[in-house]
Amino acid sequence: FIPSSSSFYIDLALESNPSDHPRASTIFLSKSQTDVREKRKSNHLNHVSPGQLTKKYSSCSTIFLDDSTVSQPNLRTTILTIPALIYSMIFLFCRDANRSLDIFDERSHPLTREKVPEEYFKHDPEHKFIYRFVRTLFSAAQLTAECAIVTLVYLERLLTYAEIDICPTNWKRIVLGAILLASKVWDDQAVWNVDYCQILKDITVEDMNEMERHFLELLQFNINVPASVYAKYYFDLRSLADDNNLNFLFAPLSKERAQNLEAISRLCEDKDLCRAAMRRSFSADNFIGIQRSKAILS
Repeated sequence: FIPSSSSFYIDLALESNPSDHPRASTIFLSKSQTDVREKRKSNHLNHVSPGQLTKKYSSCSTIFLDDSTVSQPNLRTTILTIPALIYSMIFLFCRDANRSLDIFDERSHPLTREKVPEEYFKHDPEHKFIYRFVRTLFSAAQLTAECAIVTLVYLERLLTYAEIDICPTNWKRIVLGAILLASKVWDDQAVWNVDYCQILKDITVEDMNEMERHFLELLQFNINVPASVYAKYYFDLRSLADDNNLNFLFAPLSKERAQNLEAISRLCEDKDLCRAAMRRSFSADNFIGIQRSKAILS
């Protein structure tokens, strides 16, 4: 049973907003865990074998670790997991046409000059199409995995703050808006709106600016991402990857890798470096000031 958008928003109102509070469960993980439980229950009732276990587990003699950490997530695995996350959001929040906004509607604001068949908007996008879209943006703009984590925070914050649905007609522009904001908040060398027009060649700067302004207003100019919330989304994304059999690449812990981990740990003990690493959580006023400066310069 999948709750309607209205009842789900009411439940969220009773609880803490997941994009603001570290103890509140993320929307995408709650949906994923429900699916996993249902699948396991169905397999049990139908006597379906789980198959051969391929995941590696640590033992007394060998420790298996991947190269992804909360401060330096693995970009490839993070990008691979995002399509499953967006798909679960579409399935959960879709499809009340009245709970969308024209600024995000691809039929009103197309991302390409080519005519998109109306049939395209009647079906959920396939995982591979979501992956290609996200990978193209992150690859061309040279965005980091940390930016992807902040993007997820903004996605869920938009859906809960604005009480809108994400569906086949608007998912691309909503994801684009979230990536646009996240890259400016997180990365030192932010990608300007005009740069995205070089990636998506049929979109105009004016359209990007208007979408960004609406996105900020719908977030109530709350672009703050506390370190605890960031960490929660990182670990929940790892759980989502595990639920979808997108396991991180594990390898035995060698002496060299152990020394590298120890060196990274020592660096994090430096309070000045830690503050520099988490400086991204600045106020909306500073962000707006930067935007105004860029507008004047351009």
